[in-house]
Amino acid sequence: MKVGIIGGGIGGAALARALLARGIETAIFEKAPAFGEVGAGVQITPNAVKAIKGIGLYDGLLARAFHPQAIVGRNWQSAAENFRIPLGEEFRAHYDAPFIHIHRADLLELFTEGLPPGICHFGLTCTGVEQTPQGARALFDDGSSFEADVIVGADGVRSAVRGAVFGETAMRWTGHMCYRALVPTGGVVDHVSPDSSFWMGPNAHVVTYYVKGGEMVNIVAVAEASEWVAESWSTRASREEMLARFEGWHGSLGRLFADVDEVFAWGLFDRDPMESWVRGHVTLLGDACHPMLPFLSQGAGMAIEDALVLAEALAGMPGDIPQALARYQAERLPRTARVQLEARERGRTYHLPTPEEMAARDAEYARRAREEPRTTGINTDWVYDYDPRAFAAAPAPETA
Repeated sequence: MKVGIIGGGIGGAALARALLARGIETAIFEKAPAFGEVGAGVQITPNAVKAIKGIGLYDGLLARAFHPQAIVGRNWQSAAENFRIPLGEEFRAHYDAPFIHIHRADLLELFTEGLPPGICHFGLTCTGVEQTPQGARALFDDGSSFEADVIVGADGVRSAVRGAVFGETAMRWTGHMCYRALVPTGGVVDHVSPDSSFWMGPNAHVVTYYVKGGEMVNIVAVAEASEWVAESWSTRASREEMLARFEGWHGSLGRLFADVDEVFAWGLFDRDPMESWVRGHVTLLGDACHPMLPFLSQGAGMAIEDALVLAEALAGMPGDIPQALARYQAERLPRTARVQLEARERGRTYHLPTPEEMAARDAEYARRAREEPRTTGINTDWVYDYDPRAFAAAPAPETA
């Protein structure tokens, strides 16, 4: 079997490692001149850590990880805790995995550093995909093509594979925009707790957490926007703009924001879940089929889960690729659709506009913290419990 992967981001690289570990020939086609990720952090929740274990890269992940002490919900003005989820041994034992923070470039390196030479093809933009009698063919802007048993579109929210095979669909402007920044701290500092901290205020929220072994703090600051903002990770903003938007928030955030040198801003866009992402010998993975709003920290995690499940599906049924792809979709589509829709809902509950609504929400968080200390306000058991390795343990159906 031979698999062509369009897109060399986190999802595509994770899939390549998972396929190679199962003896499946693969090639990656990336339009950029080299592997690269933006300067930003990512939270890897236990479900995604279990997928990385299944791919066989757990030790490498731990070597790059920062281990937060807790997930904490904070009041935007007082910093009072609405909930706290300890992330220690009891949490790790329950989910069979830790909750970690990592720089996106370090996560991509985890998947790419062990790829054999020659399988990565850079500077090629996919212009179309065709079905063939035995598989599928990807077409590129230099006139070349690549035939394989399976073509996988792992090429992000503006997926060329999705557009060519499933048709273009418009993305929905959510009315949210996000500032992101990294602040070098040289280690854990007093005004930034070593937690995944959610600061929730009127029409906005801020998430702060350490990456690079505690040497830097990642900032994700989401606010309502009255005007459309471009969906781009490279649009520059200013420290002054971010400080002005979050004026009146707790002093610890003001102190952190004041240390920012470089700020980027992007608009948050959304799509409804797809009804199908398999056609013939072509399928999709990650943001190409289920773009995620960031409010559950699952964008990278869902792509990594996809990678393990797709690799296992193909390895388990090498003689029946259509059935293998159908199994992949049946396992992944309902879960990712639920995560997409729940992340959308978090954009509302994190941004309640009035003091009365925020007080009622925070009281409910506090009640859950007493009764369900592991899930509390964010209610993520159903996300973290999932173990994509169980798909590999389930026997594949016999082919006719």
